[in-house]
Amino acid sequence: MDDDRYPLRATIRDVAERAGVSIGTASKALNDNGRLKTETRERVIAAAQELGFRPNSLAQSLHRTRSMTVGVLSTDSFGRFAFPIIEALEERLAEHGIAIFMCNATDDPAREKQHLDQLLGKRIDGLIVTGRRMDKRPPVAVPGQSMPVIYVFSQADDPEALCLLPDDYGGAMQAVQHLIGIGRKRIAHITGPETFEAVTLRHRGYRDALAAAGLTEIEGYYRRGKWSEAWGREAVAALFDGEGDLPDALFCGNDQIARGATDALRERGIAVPGAVAVVGFDNWDVMTRAARPPLSSIDMNLRELGRLAGERLIAMIAGERRKGVERLHCSLVVRQSSDPTQS
Repeated sequence: MDDDRYPLRATIRDVAERAGVSIGTASKALNDNGRLKTETRERVIAAAQELGFRPNSLAQSLHRTRSMTVGVLSTDSFGRFAFPIIEALEERLAEHGIAIFMCNATDDPAREKQHLDQLLGKRIDGLIVTGRRMDKRPPVAVPGQSMPVIYVFSQADDPEALCLLPDDYGGAMQAVQHLIGIGRKRIAHITGPETFEAVTLRHRGYRDALAAAGLTEIEGYYRRGKWSEAWGREAVAALFDGEGDLPDALFCGNDQIARGATDALRERGIAVPGAVAVVGFDNWDVMTRAARPPLSSIDMNLRELGRLAGERLIAMIAGERRKGVERLHCSLVVRQSSDPTQS
């Protein structure tokens, strides 16, 4: 094709954009259903022909037998983790003409049941369950177990469920390996409450990365507290105002802790990253870019997790069976707080 905007295989989104209509309208036109003006239908078909678009057999079978809607049930009232997942999920499903209904249960079982009943009443084809933490929760009670359900950034206490999660252990390994790679040997770990599975997995990754480099966890260097900037400042006070060897690096369990820690280090006249390098977790722009210096952090690739959820759900709606826990790789984003060239 000569059009540089479409260098890859055209999707229904491309067709809709070319025809100047919504994805839903393009889907109706291409599948010859719904009430559309003849002019609109012909414009969509012409756009599809220009782009070389061919609907795949999966999409066609879905349109013949399904409502083309899925539900999203979230307990993340702030949207910090859910929104990037849902945004990418919606984009992926829209490529197949599937729309979503989103409900926020805010950790209220009664409200969750009410939302679930409403979603089931809309005859959704599948359900995504997500939240603000990844610890196990009771499975959603779907009558008959015939509808596909996927837990994303959430886990069901059910071996038959499919759960998609970031690789907390691997992300922690990356963070500590990076700090070791820039020459740091006394690496402290400041993190959140041990009741979170993520805290346990990240601590394990921290210890294993140290061990692989021939280092050991120094007594007193593992600090657990709250997911807050205040705890980051408090932990730095405990680590740097006492006696004994001082850390030359901090691996923090989230970016809020890391930002509080860097503020506390700066107040003590301790240079970051010159004297102490700092790496956080989550890669939350609100924290990482506003910190002084900007924070290196582990990105959980939430958008990629959302797209994977869309792919898995499409396949399961078509009849594929999946279960178990899939962990998606995390990525290290290096910024000034652990960049050796800034020392």
